[in-house]
Amino acid sequence: KDAGGRPEGRSFTEPERGTLVSQGYPMASLAQELSRKLGRAVVDKTGLTGNYDFTLHWTPDHGQGAAGSQQVAGGALASEPSRSSLFTAIQEQLGLKLESQKSPTEVFVVDSARKPS
Repeated sequence: KDAGGRPEGRSFTEPERGTLVSQGYPMASLAQELSRKLGRAVVDKTGLTGNYDFTLHWTPDHGQGAAGSQQVAGGALASEPSRSSLFTAIQEQLGLKLESQKSPTEVFVVDSARKPS
């Protein structure tokens, strides 16, 4: 463990719904994790290099994040009902901004399909 009592090395965990803890990961890894959580492509355009430690708290949408946490009406966690959306949390807690943009994307097109004979 380091001087702060945290495990040494890299870790990217979600100890509960609506909480993401990063230790020693680059911004590109955050972009990949956000892509999974949001169901949309997230591209790292920060230009930030190096590895970062942070803890992010937000109110998850239904089906978002790890299962098993207790929820109250509106999708908020019972332990912290005043959490913000993931988009707001990223801006307020990490100082980053998600912007929606259109960009070329590779797609796979299936022209036809048949059962094997």
